Amino acid sequence: MQISRTEQKRRVKEIERLVGELVTLPSQALEQAPFSAEIKQTLLETASLRGSVRQRQIKYLTKMVQEYPLEGVYALVSQHRGRELRDRQQFQAMEFYRNALINEALEQQQSCRENGDDWKEDWSSATVKELQRDLPEIDPLTLSRLSYLFARTRNPRYSREIFRYLRSIQELRQRKGQREAPPSGS
Repeated sequence: MQISRTEQKRRVKEIERLVGELVTLPSQALEQAPFSAEIKQTLLETASLRGSVRQRQIKYLTKMVQEYPLEGVYALVSQHRGRELRDRQQFQAMEFYRNALINEALEQQQSCRENGDDWKEDWSSATVKELQRDLPEIDPLTLSRLSYLFARTRNPRYSREIFRYLRSIQELRQRKGQREAPPSGS
């Protein structure tokens, strides 16, 4: 699945927000971050900077941090600053997948129309297959059907249903993860 330049910029901006939050964390919390010692030191130094110098340093750190898996970093920031940043990141990911699925369905419909093929609700989607890698709990038939219905009718209700379905799977995974996590303080 190809990511548009706009989506790439949005993701970089989100990582920049994450780095901005990291800079405000206490040094003890930064020690838990999964970064190299150099990045941790730069984060600590950036905390004392102000104005445009700080912004430049945050942009520099954003480029360095992109190479690391960020799930643990979002969890670390959530522990100290609340879940807002992580929730926004998950929201944007669900929007991206919904839009990619709808666009793929529209392309598939057009292709079938041009070739004179019959297009059915259970069509094969590369986006759904990629989603299954990230969220194995999803039902591919449900997503294929909803995107098919959207492409056929252009009714925004189906677009919202796709988003709600993806969001519900994400929330289910989070609840399941919270139940499996050991209690803190023991």
